Amino acid sequence: MKIAVVGAGISGLASAYYLAKHHDVTVFEASNYLGGHTDTHSVEVAGKALNVDTGFIVFNEQNYPNFSQLLTELGVESQPTAMSFSVSNAKSGLEYNATDLNKLFCQRRNLFNPRFYRMLWDLVRFYREAPSLLEENDDGLTLGQYLTINNYSDIFINDHLIPMACALWSGPSLSVVDFPAHYFIRFMHNHHMLSLTNRPQWRVVKGGSKSYVDALVRQTDAEFITGSPVQRIERHLQGVTLTVHGEKRHFDKVIIAAHADQALRMLDQPSETEVAVLGSIDFQENEMHLHTDIRLLPKNPQAWASWNVRVGPELQQQCTVSYHMNTLQSLTTSEQLIVSLNSAHLIDPKKVLVHRHYAHPIYNQSTLNSQRRWQEVTDLQHTFYCGAYWGWGFHEDGVNSALRVIQAIEQTQQGVANVA
Repeated sequence: MKIAVVGAGISGLASAYYLAKHHDVTVFEASNYLGGHTDTHSVEVAGKALNVDTGFIVFNEQNYPNFSQLLTELGVESQPTAMSFSVSNAKSGLEYNATDLNKLFCQRRNLFNPRFYRMLWDLVRFYREAPSLLEENDDGLTLGQYLTINNYSDIFINDHLIPMACALWSGPSLSVVDFPAHYFIRFMHNHHMLSLTNRPQWRVVKGGSKSYVDALVRQTDAEFITGSPVQRIERHLQGVTLTVHGEKRHFDKVIIAAHADQALRMLDQPSETEVAVLGSIDFQENEMHLHTDIRLLPKNPQAWASWNVRVGPELQQQCTVSYHMNTLQSLTTSEQLIVSLNSAHLIDPKKVLVHRHYAHPIYNQSTLNSQRRWQEVTDLQHTFYCGAYWGWGFHEDGVNSALRVIQAIEQTQQGVANVA
């Protein structure tokens, strides 16, 4: 079959790689590079050329089995990285790094701070009690409601749990409390984040994440066309017609591996089901800067971590996240390379190396409901949808989504189709 793939993020790339073994596959990418959130930049710092990731950075083999298998097939190597987490509160001045006791109490005054001990007590309590929610089936309960009902302290919520969630999902603090509690806790449970021990070894791709993109493109017969946004997708009995740069191109099937809102804008005549399902998934735009301004890291170097979250001076202000790339990618340079989200107002413009915008899914009850309806929009008029947003938004979810679409396409070839 002739199959079009729209979007060259992890889901589109994985779809193309596996389908091109048996089909004629063409991938259309709107931007001028392949990879989507896999975004590696070659920068020169202190006279040294370095490859620095600014989108997808880390994974682990335990929770990313299909992505790890893809790397193995491609012959792409990875290396272990040190994962650590810090919080700086711009209003209270609190700073801590959760790596070890010395860094946890890098501000020695916290040894005599009852509120700090309350945060630690609630942290242990949350790790112990939260998994019990998985035995219940209450999707309507939000994370914010769960924390209030169970009397968790403000310092635990605002100076630990919300910053942690913001770092994981690149989301503003206000949206985190709207996460379905069951969904949030299941993610943390599945990723062994509700335990102080036996956590998985996190890894980074050697030479930058773009290494796997380059290897994939070399090892597939799929055709990749960048700088080519799809303007319209028309569906008919015989297949689909894509309009790209004003030119119409015909295919048997189309896989839309772009975000849900982007997919809707491409469809010439979306069905009521597509509008209902895709239109209920929202995305948050995040502004990214790769820079060398150490003011975005905690004031105390003992608190510097892989993930550094700054809590704004007002509760209504979203958390800002800064990833310390020297630590994450084992970069050998005297300059501190930092990836910060939504922090333009805090960064010295002269120290900015790269500026990008990314969009991340917002996880609320509406998104969760749409995820459960994926089958309803599968093979509607020869159209399939995949993307990490159908799961938790991570690289493994992107690969899983691609594999699910591939299975659905195989079923249509066997005569099992969605005729809704």
